[in-house]
Amino acid sequence: MVRDKWNFTANPFEATLTPASFYCGQPQEEVLARLEWICKERQRFTIVVGVEGVGKSHLSTTALRRVSGLGAETVLLSMRGMPEGDWLSLLLERFPLDYASRCESIPDWQKLENRLRENRLMERATVILVDDIDHAPADAIAGLERLVTSAEPRFSWTTVVGTATTSSVENIPPTLRNQAAMRVHLDPWDIEDVSSFLSTAITRVGGDPAIIPSATANTIARFAGGLPRLVSRLTHLSLAAAAGEGLSHVDASTVERVWRELYPENTPYDSFNRTDSAHDAGLGPTRSRVRAVRKLFE
Repeated sequence: MVRDKWNFTANPFEATLTPASFYCGQPQEEVLARLEWICKERQRFTIVVGVEGVGKSHLSTTALRRVSGLGAETVLLSMRGMPEGDWLSLLLERFPLDYASRCESIPDWQKLENRLRENRLMERATVILVDDIDHAPADAIAGLERLVTSAEPRFSWTTVVGTATTSSVENIPPTLRNQAAMRVHLDPWDIEDVSSFLSTAITRVGGDPAIIPSATANTIARFAGGLPRLVSRLTHLSLAAAAGEGLSHVDASTVERVWRELYPENTPYDSFNRTDSAHDAGLGPTRSRVRAVRKLFE
């Protein structure tokens, strides 16, 4: 119904973490700039921290491509739901090992060390992106700690980048957490980023951005707190509601009604309970910060 009503060629607010659906707003650009610096300087460990729904996993998929473009061999492993004892074999699957190396009758850790040594001898950095590191099992934490703290030369060109939720980052043992060269914070979008994201997403699938006026985009940003996951969810359901009512565009009252149906009582984030003025203060433009970060890490 949504695609037919608004003449979309695809769902502009799909829940999948595809490259096409990633929008690089100011917070994402700032974090990516810092990660590029971390990798270029061959720092051993860093943590990207943000609240639930701010887009850490989607950012990880983009960081994978961005860092690979710097010449590093980059792999991505998600720790959420990872069983004890499986992380190392799953990590090795993500490296492009040849058949002989993959089938060699040696322990998995030795295979990993051989790959890291090979990359070091070729003067090629290795970057391991660990999504949801705050949910990693104990054996994975022990292995990652060895990677980032060992003084052995084979590990000197290896960088581990973990993502964690603000509320659970303390789950990472201090013996690993304190090794981070820096803690990079991924902030929610401001109103300008939300408006640009909505316009870009709709245009990408052949729609007319005018179906979401600026006042409606501002309402979506305030209710969703600038969190990409909730911005997409709220916009998708608002488009469906407006289509069902035969509206020519999505108005602010439709967004508010949809939000009240999604969260009729208690909302999961403190930011949703702010007044409009507080939202505007929290979601205001901060463009100068990106310029400063780029200058700092160039």
